[in-house]
Amino acid sequence: MQSLITKALCQIEKFVIGKPEQVRLALACLLARGHLLIEDLPGMGKTTLAHVLASSLGLSYQRVQFTSDLLPADVIGVSIFDSTNQNFTLHKGPIFNQVVLADEINRASPKTQSALLEAMEENSVSIDGSTHNLPRPFFVIATQNPIFHAGTYPLPESQLDRFMMRISLGFPDRDAERKILSMTNKSVDLTDVDACITLEQLQKIQKQVSETHVSESILDYVIALFQHTRTGEISVNPLSPRAGKSLIAAAKAWAFMENRAHVVPDDVKAVFSSVCEHRMVGKQSHMNELFSNQLLKMVDYIQPFDSKN
Repeated sequence: MQSLITKALCQIEKFVIGKPEQVRLALACLLARGHLLIEDLPGMGKTTLAHVLASSLGLSYQRVQFTSDLLPADVIGVSIFDSTNQNFTLHKGPIFNQVVLADEINRASPKTQSALLEAMEENSVSIDGSTHNLPRPFFVIATQNPIFHAGTYPLPESQLDRFMMRISLGFPDRDAERKILSMTNKSVDLTDVDACITLEQLQKIQKQVSETHVSESILDYVIALFQHTRTGEISVNPLSPRAGKSLIAAAKAWAFMENRAHVVPDDVKAVFSSVCEHRMVGKQSHMNELFSNQLLKMVDYIQPFDSKN
């Protein structure tokens, strides 16, 4: 299975140039059965990452452009009366895909944003009193512009908490940007991306990830990190047990991608910022320099326990 993961990563990195860590985090989020939030300026490759990730894993994909006039029914679907058959027919919305890109989610109204909550948490949606299951795997990738951009609605903390990870692609380095600019005259067709992993293989990998061993010492390490956010020594929102479950799941996925059958402290450190930062600062920018310094000091201050398995 490791060879399949490596093949998928190599293919994605051909399209998302110069961002290997962000690509690995995005794939780890999917393997951990979470949802991903990408916050960045327009034109950084957020949509490309979502599309090529879905195509590389052979998953159905749908992009939804969130705008101020988008309605919840435009996302989840609606039941329409069929006069011929004298019954209601469900017209499924784009949420009924395995990978859904909610593009610029914070440009839609809070009511439309909340339409994703049940789907992300319960893996189902309710339409006219009936519950409809969503496909598996089900992976939401939401992109948002920085909150200082015009026409944006900040995501409430309850919705931020539904995302296992938040990442930022950021500007490419000089070499990566040169390569990107040299490709401007070439046609990039993402529909030609080969599926590196079958659905059956992906489901098997996700099962193996969930079974990755986590020792008692790793649990103690995570608890110590979380307790430190609750002491008031650093100016952040305290982390909840749900955040802890997300951190453990993401660390399992990272360990699996590193070809380990157990989690080590470095796995927790590798995903901690992406999993916990948006929960700790809420609506503030994740690029806040003061908070970033506090976060780094906290992770380094809390020493891992003996992690022998």
